[in-house]
Amino acid sequence: MPWFRNFIQLSTTFSKQSPSPSPRRAAAIFVSRSPSLTQLLRHFSSGSHEKYPGLGPTKGDEKPRVVVLGSGWAGCRLIKDIDTKIYDVVCVSPRNHMVFTPLLASTCVGTLEFRSVAEPIGRIQPAISREPGSYFFLANCTGVDFQNHQVHCQTVTEGVETLDPWNFKVSYDKLVIASGAQASTFGIRGANEHATFLREVHHAQEIRRKLLLNLMLSDVPGITDEEKHRLLHCVVVGGGPTGVEFSGELSDFIQKDVHQRYAHVKDYIRVTLVEANEILSSFDDRLRKYAIKQLIKSGVRLVRGIVKDVQADKIILSDDTEIPYGVLVWSTGVGPSPFVNSLEIPKAPGGRIGIDEWQRVPSVQDVFAIGDCSGFLESTGRPVLPALAQVAERQGKYIAKLLNRLGKAGGGRADAAKELDFGSPFVYRHLGSMATIGRYKALVDLRQSKEGKGLSLAGFISWFIWRSAYLTRVVSWRNRFYVAINWLTTFVFGRDISRI
Repeated sequence: MPWFRNFIQLSTTFSKQSPSPSPRRAAAIFVSRSPSLTQLLRHFSSGSHEKYPGLGPTKGDEKPRVVVLGSGWAGCRLIKDIDTKIYDVVCVSPRNHMVFTPLLASTCVGTLEFRSVAEPIGRIQPAISREPGSYFFLANCTGVDFQNHQVHCQTVTEGVETLDPWNFKVSYDKLVIASGAQASTFGIRGANEHATFLREVHHAQEIRRKLLLNLMLSDVPGITDEEKHRLLHCVVVGGGPTGVEFSGELSDFIQKDVHQRYAHVKDYIRVTLVEANEILSSFDDRLRKYAIKQLIKSGVRLVRGIVKDVQADKIILSDDTEIPYGVLVWSTGVGPSPFVNSLEIPKAPGGRIGIDEWQRVPSVQDVFAIGDCSGFLESTGRPVLPALAQVAERQGKYIAKLLNRLGKAGGGRADAAKELDFGSPFVYRHLGSMATIGRYKALVDLRQSKEGKGLSLAGFISWFIWRSAYLTRVVSWRNRFYVAINWLTTFVFGRDISRI
């Protein structure tokens, strides 16, 4: 444990009681014992000599470098399992944590706190914080020079008075693109400007703040009934697991917390779920009918329609039906990001990065792609896998084992694995799907495919399985403790409705 290790180090330091060295000798000791400083001096060039300072190619006395683009399910599983005795690891991502997305909807209404679903990269792979050649860079990848084995990056900065972003390069021996995908709006006008997507912690924070603000504003004198109805109307577009789970959490929040703490406006708040086809289309038909019945019973209004326009205060369906809203959550699937679209490499159906059976990008050397940004090329004869967390995690685990095996065989360096055997190709087996629908009820579908046979459950037992399964899947014991305590606190005292 980190606290125990720090305690031992502190005790050892005090027990030695060595005399204080002179300032000059102390400086010499610092330089000689600081591998990170030595590594920085070795790798990072000064800005006065190059336009793009960064990490240069690895040398013979250094470990091969694996560069991972992204900190999602696929990238973090790879970072966790990679052998840091063989490789140096560099992670480039605009966020310094992994988001446990199955529980993200619970944070929007205060069932869980935001830190419970965010796992820092340094905890997933401690070598990134300790090893001299391993780093985490808070940056976006803007391009890849496949011929010279370099990625081009730009730092992420925010705030009013802050540094201007700057560019730098990182050389790699092996590159793993795990940059994920972006929310798909299907080109619908106004969706990007007015809707909130539920994919990141800051999205959940925005939803929570907006929801609580509308509740408080609706209680202030001078507001009309019509405006109250609009402000307290939460519209969810997309009937997949994320949209259904958020709708269920929101209906629970309304019935258990809003009715008690916002009694003056409790009759105005409502939830509408808009879906073009069938909700939870990947689930068993019996489970879908059960979910529809329970959502309607919880007060969720189901609307079948296609959104054609999104405005600041309403959405317009294809039949010209207008639905006013105060909070609009968009959950209609994902598509390739601008970064993926910019890469001049063969693409799989849907615009994803094309890969072969070993997750390699066949047209370039030493490059792999995993997660939502990748898909099998048509030449492989395999279908593109769904954009699910379990798919991404399984791919990350597979690539970590593959790279570890290549490294032990001497193929960790750039262009050194051409003649090596890559072993068995990646095979994905679906473990099933789960979704909570509120009111202590959930769906568990353990079939390997929609047409296959398997166990399907619904109700309280499924809800218990859902919670137990995700509690064990949370990355660290620290966050498991947070989640368990949050669930217990919510059960005893209700949800936190503070707007911070």
